[in-house]
Amino acid sequence: MPRLKLTLEYDGTRYVGWQVQPNGVSIQARIVQALEQLLGERVDVVVAGRTDSGVHATGQVVCFDTPRTLPLKAYARGLNGLLPEDIAVVRAEEVPPEFDPRRWSRGKRYRYRVSNRPSRSPLRRLTHWEVFAPLDVEAMRRGAAHLLGRHDFSAFRAADCQAAHALREVRRVDLQGTSGDELSITVEGTAFLKHMVRNLVGTLVEVGKGRRPDAWVAEVLASRDRKRAGPTAPPQGLVLEEVFYGDGPPARTPGVMADGEDDE
Repeated sequence: MPRLKLTLEYDGTRYVGWQVQPNGVSIQARIVQALEQLLGERVDVVVAGRTDSGVHATGQVVCFDTPRTLPLKAYARGLNGLLPEDIAVVRAEEVPPEFDPRRWSRGKRYRYRVSNRPSRSPLRRLTHWEVFAPLDVEAMRRGAAHLLGRHDFSAFRAADCQAAHALREVRRVDLQGTSGDELSITVEGTAFLKHMVRNLVGTLVEVGKGRRPDAWVAEVLASRDRKRAGPTAPPQGLVLEEVFYGDGPPARTPGVMADGEDDE
């Protein structure tokens, strides 16, 4: 059976997250349902990383073994004709039979958007965290610099995170003001713990509001104590932009489990 890789874009507003859950409709359920309609039988899909309720994506990756050989464009066009308007297949491609979107991942890039104009924004309410206060972006940049590198990010993981360890490598944290009242925070790393990006953003916003000095970020990181960090930023500001791959699975340190097992 050929193995297919799909790159997905979706608006997570209406969904309980990627994973099928009993309390509502998931993105996974919609993808599996559309594939069953297209192929005539149910197939299992494997995802690069689960996204939480309300979180969006422009570069989510899934794969599945297809029982039918169709032109690649038929998967994209066919599925897009069956999926709801807030989920779309951006690209379909054939991959080696051993391809695994999670274990072959060499990193992910997330973008978080903050609206900090003094009044609420009806057009940003489902895509931004509305912070009704000015932010000191330079102080936030200085704080973010402490997060670069490989560290134990226990202080930034959710209480119910099931990852075997908290060692992660953050390669990039960029803060850019896209307008006078909007801030975009890009975080790139090998993999992420549950709610890690949202907890990093919540901590940096505390610095931006002037409630904490930028050096406090380093203190929180060293503490490995979630209670020391800032609040969890709301889900609607977060977008999974891209999952990075090479020509095969990355080398893993012996005795250390693969990263990337948890929700964002």
